[in-house]
Amino acid sequence: MTTVLTVLVAIAMLATLGVVIAGVLGMSGGEGGSRRSNVLMRWRIGLQFTAVALFAILMMLLRQ
Repeated sequence: MTTVLTVLVAIAMLATLGVVIAGVLGMSGGEGGSRRSNVLMRWRIGLQFTAVALFAILMMLLRQ
């Protein structure tokens, strides 16, 4: 179970990093506008919450 959670945490963290990089590249290129930035921000927040929640669950399981 902890191995699965570890992999899920890593995937969520990499997905969050990907969205952050996409947002930075979009802002530096000046294309896409504010609508795309807002969508990427929402995705980042959701993925970041998921990563933190999975990490907290993993830590609780490893504590026992």
